[in-house]
Amino acid sequence: MIYHITTLQAWQQALIIGTYTHDSLVYEGFIHASKLEQTQATLQRYYSTQTNLVILAINLAKCTTEIKYEMADSVGENFPHIYGKLNIDAVSAVYSVFKDDKGNNTFLI
Repeated sequence: MIYHITTLQAWQQALIIGTYTHDSLVYEGFIHASKLEQTQATLQRYYSTQTNLVILAINLAKCTTEIKYEMADSVGENFPHIYGKLNIDAVSAVYSVFKDDKGNNTFLI
């Protein structure tokens, strides 16, 4: 399982279209994702001020798009990258992001 942070609106649009995409697919050639243990830090690093976020849990066995684990030099870790549009049936769960008692974005699985 890998995880992708997005807006609720983008996920709702994907449900209508039948596939999920992200601007990073156009500009970088892939959609960013995280392993579970990386997701909270990713949420804080890049999405700390955003609201109306969800986290997509992506079942690798159902994903029809190539996934590559590649080094993110800025944090020194390998992250999963999705090299194409994501088929929505690969998303096994959608988790809401909410503010904790310190005002930080977080989620529960």
